[in-house]
Amino acid sequence: MAVPATAAAGVEPAIRRRRMLWKRMVAGRYLYIMLLPLIVYYGIFHYYPMYGALIAFKQFSITKGILGSPWVGFKNFEYLFGLDKFWQVFWNTIIISVYRLVFGFPMPLIMAILLNEARRIVFKRTVQTIVYLPHFISWVIMGGLLINLLSTDSGVVNNIIRAFGGNPVGFLTDDRYFRSTLVWSMIWKEFGWNTIIYMAALAGVNPQLYEAALMDGANRWRRIWHITLPSIRGTIVILFILRIGSLMEAGFEQIFILYHPGVYNVADIIDTYVYRIGLTEGRFSLAAAVGLFKSAINFVLLVAANRLSKMMGEQGIY
Repeated sequence: MAVPATAAAGVEPAIRRRRMLWKRMVAGRYLYIMLLPLIVYYGIFHYYPMYGALIAFKQFSITKGILGSPWVGFKNFEYLFGLDKFWQVFWNTIIISVYRLVFGFPMPLIMAILLNEARRIVFKRTVQTIVYLPHFISWVIMGGLLINLLSTDSGVVNNIIRAFGGNPVGFLTDDRYFRSTLVWSMIWKEFGWNTIIYMAALAGVNPQLYEAALMDGANRWRRIWHITLPSIRGTIVILFILRIGSLMEAGFEQIFILYHPGVYNVADIIDTYVYRIGLTEGRFSLAAAVGLFKSAINFVLLVAANRLSKMMGEQGIY
């Protein structure tokens, strides 16, 4: 039976595309081999555990397992949304995350621009190393440093305040200061990492643009506003999308190390709440429901931020 000409015309381009794809994969086979460990990592530690999300819709029992536990539908979510404690930790998470976004996101960009404007290479590299080092310190060690610095009784900062005749401030014990302490300690530890990313982006800016602007009489602030920032706008947008997509991540390790029952009302977030009800109380189904709810919100925020970036003319992350 003869194949219609129109069908044959549609099949041939598809065959050519498959052949071209296969040729590109063969040509880049070593790159795909290097990518394989990363694929295996994400498959084992990120995608396979998603199977456990079924627990959120079951009355989970360790003896019966995930498949053997009875289905309860959305009862775990109904019970969860009826708890006043859940909404308290939900809003704590939102508030702390927004603080981290508002005050923490611009800091690496500002530091990168300042370092980019520095003329002495030794000074630039020294400062860059100093601000980058805290990123490699774990929150366990950083928590001990903060306690030694900010303790009400023997902390270095409060000793200085006493020396000037002031009263000690409960940075880690008073709920009026605890959130601010969390945010600024996070900035101190992490802003050097994104500074390196911005510095790498700034290294790709064509220096002839600055020379042309200088010849046109543009001062330093004009050059930053009209050349530097537009040149790295894509990097800024991508980092902003990623930060929005993790808005419900308020920093479990940091808060878990620094908080205590006296500041639960302002510091208890979704992750610490999941830890307590899931691991310490053994209410696995309820903890899974909380985690799934948080992941769903992060997913919606990520898609919305990416869509907004494309509407603004940027490429986004997908």
